[in-house]
Amino acid sequence: MAAEPLGGRPSDLRGKRIAGYLVESEIGRGGMAVVYLARDLRLDRPVALKLLAPELARNDVFRQRFAHESKVAAAIDHPHIVPVFEAGETDGLLYIAMRYVPGQDLRALLDRTGPLPVETAARIAAQVASALDAAHAHDLVHRDVKPGNILVAEGTDSEHPEHVYLTDFGLTKKSLSLTGFTSVGQFVGTLDYVAPEQISGKPVDARCDVYSLGCVVYETLTGSPPFRRDDDMALLWAHQFDPPPAVSSRRPGLPAAVDEVLAKALAKSPDDRWSSCLEFTGALRRAGAESDPQPGAPPPPPRWALPVLGGYDAG
Repeated sequence: MAAEPLGGRPSDLRGKRIAGYLVESEIGRGGMAVVYLARDLRLDRPVALKLLAPELARNDVFRQRFAHESKVAAAIDHPHIVPVFEAGETDGLLYIAMRYVPGQDLRALLDRTGPLPVETAARIAAQVASALDAAHAHDLVHRDVKPGNILVAEGTDSEHPEHVYLTDFGLTKKSLSLTGFTSVGQFVGTLDYVAPEQISGKPVDARCDVYSLGCVVYETLTGSPPFRRDDDMALLWAHQFDPPPAVSSRRPGLPAAVDEVLAKALAKSPDDRWSSCLEFTGALRRAGAESDPQPGAPPPPPRWALPVLGGYDAG
C-alpha cells in the first residue's frame, strides 16, 4: 500500500462512493484485489479500501478467500499488523477498509536505496517477525511474506526511525488444516520467497514464514532474493534443491555469523530452521553487531599517533 499510484494510472473508480467511503485514487493492484485511497465519510479520515477484482467477484472461491482475510486480520490486534476497520459487501462488491499507512512498501524502499545496512535490515525484519509470530500464535500462517506486503512508515524518533506493518493476510490458513481455499494444483505464494514445502504441496506451519522472511532479509542485504533463475520452473527447483549462495558472496564484508543465520533460515527442511521468526531476527541482530565496535570501547587512535603510543598493538 505505497502512497504512489502504480504506473500513474488513474483509477476508474475515482470519485465513486462505495459503502461509506469516497474513492480518491488507486494505491496498488494485485492478482485478486485492488487497493484504493478513500475517505471515510462518517469519520472523515483516510482509509485503504481493498476491493475484490470485479472479474473475480463472481467466483465463490475468491469470495471466500477475501472474506477470510478480513476475519483473520481483524482477529489479531498487533502494532505491526495493519488494522482492519470494517469489511462487507455493497452492490456486488466485497470490500475491506483498513488503516491507511502513508509511506511506501519495502519493495519501493529497496528499489530506491538498494541494499540496507545490517542494522536497518535487522530492525525492519524484527518488526515483521513480531507480526508473524503473533499470527502464528493464532495458528495462522501468512504464506506470502514479500517486500510488497511490508509497509514502511515513518517512525517516532531516532531510535525508531521507521514503523513497519505486515499486510495482506488473504492467503493465510489454519496451520493444522490440510485444505484451504485453493484448488488442487493452484499455487499460493510468490516465487522469489516461497518455501520448499509450499512448492511440494506438503502441510505448512510457522517455519514456512521463517523461510520467506529469510528470503526477504537476504534481499534487503544484497539487493536480490537468494535464487535468481531465467524461468519459473528453474526457480522452483532452486528453492527445493539448490543451496542458497552465502550472503557474503554477494556482499563482501558481512560478518560470517550473518551467513550462518541466513543459512539456517533458508534450510530446505523446516526442522533445520529457526523455530520462530523472532528467534531468527534476534540472531540476525546479534550477528550484525559483531561488525560494530563494542559499546563503550574507545575508538582506535589515528595512525599518526601510533609512534607516540608506543605499546599500542595495531594488529
